[in-house]
Amino acid sequence: MKTSIKTMLLSIAATSVLMLSTAAFADPKADFDKAYASAEAAVKKAASMKNEWRDSGKMLKKAQKAAKAGDFVTAIKLAKAAEFQGVTAQSQSQAQANAGNPGYLY
Repeated sequence: MKTSIKTMLLSIAATSVLMLSTAAFADPKADFDKAYASAEAAVKKAASMKNEWRDSGKMLKKAQKAAKAGDFVTAIKLAKAAEFQGVTAQSQSQAQANAGNPGYLY
């Protein structure tokens, strides 16, 4: 019983060390580039549906500015927020495609 607990603890410790060492080698610029590309595609698709949200483009510009300053954490957060807006704008556009105007306008 003691041996299996020791083995399990050693296994957990080894796994933790491996996870931490790979996190140390992560490339924040590559992570930003991936997040930005995904966000840009979502915002462009929303724009093509004529439903781009007001702040999406601003967020993308701020993300690029933060990345140029080396603040990749902020840049990635902004890119992901812009992507969320782009995806949500697409959903909104599809949901309201045939909504029409309210009756009091006619």
